[in-house]
Amino acid sequence: MRTLLLALFLVPLTLTAQHEATIKQIYDYQLTQSEAYENLRYLCKQIGPRLSGSPQAAAAVEYTRQLMASYGFDTVYLQPVMVPKWVRGQQEIARVINSQTHGTWELSTTALGNSIGTGPDGVLAEVVEVSSIEEVNRLGKKLEGKIVFYNGKMDPTKINTFSAYGSAVVQRAYGASEAGKFGAKAVIVRSMTNRIDDIPHTGSLVYKPLMPRIPAVAISTQDADALSKQIAAQKELKIYMETHCKMEGEVLSYNVIGEITGTETPDEYLVVGGHLDSWDLGEGAHDDGGGCMMSIEVGRTLLNLGLRPKRTLRVVMFMNEENGLRGGEKYAEMAKAKGEKHLAALESDSGSFGPMGFSSMGTDKQRKKIQSWAPYFRPYHVWSFENIGSGADISPLEDQVVFLMEMEPNPQKYFNYHHTAADVFEVVDKRELELGAATMAAMIYLIDQEGL
Repeated sequence: MRTLLLALFLVPLTLTAQHEATIKQIYDYQLTQSEAYENLRYLCKQIGPRLSGSPQAAAAVEYTRQLMASYGFDTVYLQPVMVPKWVRGQQEIARVINSQTHGTWELSTTALGNSIGTGPDGVLAEVVEVSSIEEVNRLGKKLEGKIVFYNGKMDPTKINTFSAYGSAVVQRAYGASEAGKFGAKAVIVRSMTNRIDDIPHTGSLVYKPLMPRIPAVAISTQDADALSKQIAAQKELKIYMETHCKMEGEVLSYNVIGEITGTETPDEYLVVGGHLDSWDLGEGAHDDGGGCMMSIEVGRTLLNLGLRPKRTLRVVMFMNEENGLRGGEKYAEMAKAKGEKHLAALESDSGSFGPMGFSSMGTDKQRKKIQSWAPYFRPYHVWSFENIGSGADISPLEDQVVFLMEMEPNPQKYFNYHHTAADVFEVVDKRELELGAATMAAMIYLIDQEGL
């Protein structure tokens, strides 16, 4: 009897020791034999920016398909999805034309994704500064015929920069429609970053149904501050804007899906992924090339360490997160149509900086179980498991009762690069990328072994 009790007592300790050893093996493997960094180099330098519907996006689809096939995934296939094709056109212009102190003054600018263009005639109008959509609604018809300058800042006191971004980005997303309904000619938006520099940030806008569509650009934070001072000092300041962007309908693209078939319950799925598309200004290294390469490394690591999962693991390269979310929606639609059972989905789309933990969405019981695994990660300085949230591409799975997670890297530098020409391979740290891949692989391993 005493022997039986002792054996029962030792079982969880043995399992804990096994998990600790396996997770160390995963981290050691990634920190010595990872291929994520060189794969990211190829994606960024040989393929480059991957705007949905572009030839580069198509090249990235084929590259990641071949990559997963070469790593020995049981099957790799393409999931067709129609995506919007937005074209930027020639270099944008935003120019103050009547400054009493600067004369004609060029602003560092970029068109917002999905925006219509002004065409070659451009737009010339007096500029009115606002700090929010609420202020636009208060001014109402006073904005008719004007260019509206949204100068709402990200709150620097919010330690989680994604929270600050979430509060400010509504002016970029919906500012054009809100100003257009009062007869404004165009909008200019302060770039979404706390950093003061001369780099404009693009990003997607959303035209609301039945509202006028007007052109929209972003300007750098440095120019936003300078423009604000000029508006305060001089009445009837005027700006000339010229953009040539346009939407060219929809084209066929693909999600790329690599599967490792489960050994025990192959009809139950675990998903790990990132989005393959990027904006056209930089190389999409942090957003989200790194997330894609880390996700592929999850599958490669488990295979090469002989840790074949009990459940079927799907590594998904989602297409069109940036200006449509079509890939995420299509994946969820097909999963529902096939009646597939997904236990959990993990996404990386917050940059490739050092991992801090995971946010999640599910039942209290599931979240507590994930939080109980924190001791496995603390030796690797991964400690945050309390936040609620998930990634954009996996969010359409929520109504199918799937446990959703997003890896949380250190957020402090992400918005220095987000949606800019500065988001290039060189700003990703090799060791941080490898630590992220190991952290994701360790979490997938635990979910697969322990369930939720």
